[in-house]
Amino acid sequence: MTDKEEYAVILDYLPNGLSSDNRPVHRRSSLAQAMGQSKFTLLELVPKPEVFLQPNEVVYIGEGKRDKIHHINGRIGIDQLTNTARGELQFLIAEAVKKEEKKYIEWYNKAQPLSIRLHKLELLPGFGKKHLMEFLNIREDGEFTTFEDLRKRVKLMPDPEKLIVRRILSELEGKEKHRLFTD
Repeated sequence: MTDKEEYAVILDYLPNGLSSDNRPVHRRSSLAQAMGQSKFTLLELVPKPEVFLQPNEVVYIGEGKRDKIHHINGRIGIDQLTNTARGELQFLIAEAVKKEEKKYIEWYNKAQPLSIRLHKLELLPGFGKKHLMEFLNIREDGEFTTFEDLRKRVKLMPDPEKLIVRRILSELEGKEKHRLFTD
């Protein structure tokens, strides 16, 4: 089993719970939809009473004492997100990728073939055999240090940050057989 998320970013806060909940408003608990910071896990959280959460707020959801979150209801699918949460998702993923640039550059530097016919890099949207061959030849000259370095050295390659963001979204939507960045 993989490690659990320690922190999550709030995508949407619903003080009166989901509108699809048929219980009377006074019986519903407030909910938050959130994205885990390390593996982009989509979660439904129940805040502690009297806690008001803001979109983009980072909250602790680990095993220790939580100051704002009472409990985690569980994982949710991307199709269960509210429109507000869905709107925030791509922005927050892009922000997370930019913040963890070294981690993703390291992934580009270390990516290896999955099989004789398929390389991990080819799993990125818009990254075909032609890009792969050029990329691998340039990577032999030395590791990439930043996204900007990667863009400058590999001329025909699509934006490396956007490729990762699009791949993460695609994995969250359940469209991918192989998971590279999500759990």
